[in-house]
Amino acid sequence: MNVIQEYLNLSRKIVDRVAAQEQTIKETATLFTKSILAGRMVHVFGSGHSRIMVEEMWPRYGSFPGFNPIVELSLTFHNLVVGANGQRQAMFLENVSGLAERILRNFDIEAIDSALIISSSGINIVPIEMAELFRKKKVKVVSILTTKHSEKSESKPRYGKKLGDFSDIILDTGAPMGDSMITISGLESPVAPGSTVGGALLINSIKAEVARLLTEAGQPPKVLTAANVVGKEKAVALFESAYDEHSHRLAKLYQHVGKSK
Repeated sequence: MNVIQEYLNLSRKIVDRVAAQEQTIKETATLFTKSILAGRMVHVFGSGHSRIMVEEMWPRYGSFPGFNPIVELSLTFHNLVVGANGQRQAMFLENVSGLAERILRNFDIEAIDSALIISSSGINIVPIEMAELFRKKKVKVVSILTTKHSEKSESKPRYGKKLGDFSDIILDTGAPMGDSMITISGLESPVAPGSTVGGALLINSIKAEVARLLTEAGQPPKVLTAANVVGKEKAVALFESAYDEHSHRLAKLYQHVGKSK
């Protein structure tokens, strides 16, 4: 059994699944571009390992301002695994009702904003309530989830809803139910998840299309770029100007917090 080739072959199928969503990706990019051109931001949220996709969007090389990464350490800090700040607490907290409201209380959200919520299962309370709150504020919500996994997952008791129920656009990672893709003889549980592969493909496809649309609109983005690509001086200039732009956009989200409109 060549499990390496099996995983790579299944990953190629994920590429095909993402490619089949091209029109939906373009629709998503158009929505996000509209928010960015208006001087506002796309709010990107993920709990647990979904924070990987948030950081894949911004900030990293090959990325640009216009995205507000919302990553709560209490929901995403996995390094210690057990003990204080451990994984048990994070998994508990991502199903505490009301936490999403306290997170968004920090920002002045406007309808021209847009949101991207990532949750492979689509059933954890905090991502669902985050999407629900954005929708109540008339903000369009895009979700990245694993369709096969979410469809076979039960919504949380007393809640009865999934992330897809509060999404205007749904993108599928293409991973299987349970996420892990490789079954090994003699091993009870499958290994090697696929949702991160599909999620990264979706994130960067969206990013590329948004960059194209912004450039066509006469507002090419300030892309964080390596010095060995553009030279040290230009790389530093892009770094500083991109972070300055992020600061200016973020300032708008704090300007009227707590004030009556």
